[in-house]
Parts: sequence; structure tokens; C-alpha cells
Amino acid sequence: MIKFSDKHLNPSPSTKIVLFNKPFNVLTQFTDVTGRQTLKDYIPIPGIYAAGRLDRDSEGLLILTNDGKLQSKLTDPKHKTSKTYWVQVEGIPDESKLEQLRHGVELKDGMTRPGKVTLIPEPTIWARTPPVRFRQSIPTRWLSITISEGKNRQVRRMTAHIGYPTLRLIRYRIGNWTLDGIDNGHYIEL
Repeated sequence: MIKFSDKHLNPSPSTKIVLFNKPFNVLTQFTDVTGRQTLKDYIPIPGIYAAGRLDRDSEGLLILTNDGKLQSKLTDPKHKTSKTYWVQVEGIPDESKLEQLRHGVELKDGMTRPGKVTLIPEPTIWARTPPVRFRQSIPTRWLSITISEGKNRQVRRMTAHIGYPTLRLIRYRIGNWTLDGIDNGHYIEL
């Protein structure tokens, strides 16, 4: 089901790799002085750290490891590790709007790299707590967006830029690893 097939990533035998399906409202760190939920509430494995961020209001795949070189290969933009997000947006974007995302859009911190963007059916996923707040008069649509960089809140800013705010964001894939078979709030150790 899950394999380590990326030719650029060669972990040592002592490398720990954990795939975690992060719930909504959980910080991607192990401590918080204000008492918010953190990785510590879900993962009792010492000596591992998140390879990258996933915002508190986003859900889905987070990779944790004890290998600094692997962390760098997964997060440094020069390695261009691709990440796929399932994104529920308010409204139904037309092809011209999706084409903007496919070519890259100008954000305040610069132009994004072109993304792979497709409309997808609503995925079969867990219920979010609390649920997303919808406006009854405005339909929603799900997109699959694949990017190879990680500007702060990039996917949310990209969809807002084309006029379709993100309601729910789930990271489905990082490199060759996916959420498949990992329940929300659970992890597997490779």
C-alpha cells in the first residue's frame, strides 16, 4: 500500500517516518503554552518532527521524521516535492479561472509556480468538527490542486485570488505518500 519509491529519498535503517492524518484545529507542533491541541495529543513517538507545516485550520497528511535530510528533501522548494490538496471552494469556478491557477497567479509574495488543477467529485471523507459553515444560496465545488512549493497559506490565497474562497482544505498527498488507509486523527509508522 505505502512504499518508499522516490529515488531521491534514501532513508537510513534508523530513520523513523510517520504519516499522520491531522484533524482540523490541531497545531503542527508538539507544545502550545495556551493549551490548544498539538501533535502530542495524537502521536506518542519521541524524537520526530513535522516535515513542513499544515495550518491549524487545514486537515490531512503530515509527515513526521527524525531524519533532518529527509525533512529538507520534503520541504525545501529546490527539491520541488509535489503535494496534492483536496479543496472545497465557495462557488463553482469556470475553466478560465482554473486556467489561471494552472499557469500560476501573482500573490503579494510573488508569482506561484503553475499548478495541476482539476474539478473532482466530493471525496468520501470524514466529517469535520466543527462542520464547515455554508451559505445556502451559494453552491460549493471540490478541486484537486497539486503544487510543488509551499508559500504560507498558498492554496487558500490562490483560490481567493480567483474569487473562490476555500471552505475546507485537506492535504491528500506529499510525494508518493497519501492519506489512503489512515483515519483522521490516526497515524501509521513506516
